Amino acid sequence: MIESLLFSSLLLLQNAGSPRVIKFEANINNVKYVYGPAEPVARVRPGDIVETNTLDAFGNAIKKKTDPLSLVKGDNPLTGPFYIEGAQPGDTLVVKALTITVDGKQGIGSVAPGFGALAKGPYTPMLNPDLPERVWVYDVDNAANMATFHANDSNFSVKIPMKNFFGCIGVAPPAGETRMSITPGEWGGNMDTSEASVGNTLYFPVNVPGALLYLGDGHAAQGDGEVAGTGIEVPFRTRFQVDLIKGQSSKWPRFENDRSLMAVGAYRSLDDTLRIAFSELIAWIHKDYGLSELDAYELLSKVARIHLSEMVDPNYVIVAIIDKQYLPPKK
Repeated sequence: MIESLLFSSLLLLQNAGSPRVIKFEANINNVKYVYGPAEPVARVRPGDIVETNTLDAFGNAIKKKTDPLSLVKGDNPLTGPFYIEGAQPGDTLVVKALTITVDGKQGIGSVAPGFGALAKGPYTPMLNPDLPERVWVYDVDNAANMATFHANDSNFSVKIPMKNFFGCIGVAPPAGETRMSITPGEWGGNMDTSEASVGNTLYFPVNVPGALLYLGDGHAAQGDGEVAGTGIEVPFRTRFQVDLIKGQSSKWPRFENDRSLMAVGAYRSLDDTLRIAFSELIAWIHKDYGLSELDAYELLSKVARIHLSEMVDPNYVIVAIIDKQYLPPKK
């Protein structure tokens, strides 16, 4: 993935005339709850800018801490899909978030029975009772870029710096599959990783004609692992730009910025998740920077970083990272 070529192509498009702006307004009646084939909400050309919104993970249904989660129609409603003209299997879809802003003055967190890193579930049976359902409401100050945690069981509160990112962003899965909006995988999806934010370029393998891009599940902040099952769940207003890299594709999503290369793994268990992420990062370094796979493997053992994004969803997510200062010039 050669980011400089991407920016050059976008610059040429802009020099030829301002990019088209495609607008779409999402609401509870037109969101989706799966990644897969669906009627597009808009057709987008490479170089276009999309202005749209997303609902929060609860469909904006939870307003106060006494609201029951039974009010929620479905988890992680998705805006989309956006059909990218010219996208074909074997290509790479490029997404660059330009702005992401919380669309409101509060965010929601919750604990739900059977969900979370410390909760029992069908594959983690325990003798103790389920954790109780609880909701927390966070004040959001967009001007100060801060959210405020208020403890439910005491008077304690603390401000948390916001880093807005898409908990869900991805394309239609391969082989004609349809996957739930709560699941991450090769198509991206519910990765719950803060790398899906302004400042990073996102790469997705195209699996179907048009790619079919979905996004949602806004997070104003989230700790590593997302251990209780939610970030600060918020609706967003966003602007993003799309492009295509024709005839090149990776097996898994990737992120890039001026400093780093970042490769995604999404699976269970955590050890296989890590293996996927590092295998993808090694392949990227080998192809674009010319190091042999074994040299890249050895180098990563000394300088790589990992981000355990979440370990609560049907698949866990790890992002493997190397800073470009450790790499030779691109081929």
